[in-house]
Amino acid sequence: MGLNDKSLFGLPSEVKFCKKCVESNQRFLSSTQHKITASENKKTIYFNEQGICGACSYYESKSKIDWNTREKELRDILDQYRSTDGSYDVLVPGSGGKDSIFTSFLLKKKYNMNPLTCTWSPGEYTDIGWKNYRSWINSGFDNILFTPNKKIHGLLSRIAFENLLHPFQPFVLGQNSFPLKVAIQNKIKLVIYGDGVEERATGKPGKKKINKNLKLYDFLYREKNDDIFLGGIQTEDLIKKYKISKNDLLPFLPLSKELVLENELEVLPITKFINYNPQDNFYFAKENSNFQVNPDGRSEGTYTKYSSLDDKFDGFHYYTWFIKTGRGRATEDAGIEVRNKIISREEATSLVKKYDGEFPQKYFKDFLNHTNLDEKKFFEIIDKFRSPHLWDKINGKWILKKAVWK
Repeated sequence: MGLNDKSLFGLPSEVKFCKKCVESNQRFLSSTQHKITASENKKTIYFNEQGICGACSYYESKSKIDWNTREKELRDILDQYRSTDGSYDVLVPGSGGKDSIFTSFLLKKKYNMNPLTCTWSPGEYTDIGWKNYRSWINSGFDNILFTPNKKIHGLLSRIAFENLLHPFQPFVLGQNSFPLKVAIQNKIKLVIYGDGVEERATGKPGKKKINKNLKLYDFLYREKNDDIFLGGIQTEDLIKKYKISKNDLLPFLPLSKELVLENELEVLPITKFINYNPQDNFYFAKENSNFQVNPDGRSEGTYTKYSSLDDKFDGFHYYTWFIKTGRGRATEDAGIEVRNKIISREEATSLVKKYDGEFPQKYFKDFLNHTNLDEKKFFEIIDKFRSPHLWDKINGKWILKKAVWK
């Protein structure tokens, strides 16, 4: 690697691809959103000595799990929380996608729980996203929908785009913190999500320090002395620079660890107890909630038609991911389907070659309006975040130096 091929974001300088799926060693692991700064080095997915990614290793370990025992563990947990007076006893955050539909039905119909569902509104609903959300709620669930101040959401999206190339950050911040706030307000101790981060990426195996009193992911709360950053800027500086108030930012801010402990919250992914398969959830949602797929036949940047349909700006989340890491939405989807034995690695490679990095043109004008950017500024910012070890510009066109099909 030459002097001009330095990697950005702390990414591995040598690009490698999983020998079982199509995942790249450039894939970011989930970050604690309120701690992200422009200078942060990212943690990336683990690859073992055999060249197998952490997600595939996790799936291999799933074949050794006794799922009957896991389900018994789930029943035992639910028995601890189930109400006797019909009051809400579990919170299911979701958008009305296949996973939240499956999870809410499972808890209500099979395990006789009394779920409340909650939804953090997308930046801007797609028509199919709104229809699927309404179909989910109308199939028999109480729901709390929160829609943040659109001007503040747009401003934070722009700041995160300019500083981090992460325009989806405000949505993720709200999606992380809002369910815990709803749980506390409604005196619900148990929160269950429809999927888990382990299904997509894992870090290096090893013993982790566990606080037995905190039964949730550590990125869902803040420590007492944490500095909170939004778009890579400390909140106090953000308030001064953009003349906004602390109240404007409250919906996006995480709860304190002390408040989480005080309310004894437990947050779990259903995938810890039920063997997850995305296609199974899709067919379940279609049958039980009239879930509809993307009317265009597939989503931009990928070949699938049943995931991340609700937000007009989803495509820009995956596209900016592609710019920073050289792997996009098709890589994500194909990796999951290879692990679930839906497609082969060879098929996945062809699909990634055909669709990964496709520009999300359909809602481009909506995105520019949301972030108050013009097209020229958009692409200037995009190109600033291309890591030299990933990208070459040849005859005016950006080309990946290394790809899974090369």
